[in-house]
Amino acid sequence: EAQLVESGGGLVQAGGSLRLSCAASGFTFGDYGIGWFRQPPGKEREKISCISPNDGATRYAGSVSGRFTISRDNAKKTVWLQMNSLKPEDTAVYYCAAHSFCGAYVQEFDFWGQGTQVTVSS
Repeated sequence: EAQLVESGGGLVQAGGSLRLSCAASGFTFGDYGIGWFRQPPGKEREKISCISPNDGATRYAGSVSGRFTISRDNAKKTVWLQMNSLKPEDTAVYYCAAHSFCGAYVQEFDFWGQGTQVTVSS
């Protein structure tokens, strides 16, 4: 069974950092781009970053560019999201999901995890 499991969320003060992990199993990890998404309370889920399967090309939403860094290790079947200079507006449940093409729409991604809560206090 294909599965992604997020971890690393928590409570942090504004300006702090967190590192999220997304561990994969049950599918050919190297064939998939992995995206990070977040869903603030009462809002829609948005794609904030993605890393391509082959060349490791990265994409970021404008709201996180310059603060967040995505990386992957295909041997460990893991993707990380390093989040620095966190702001209260970064508070959300963070998810990872997979698709062969990072440009796909949110609803086209597969293998969604349960999410990890990130709360940034002011």
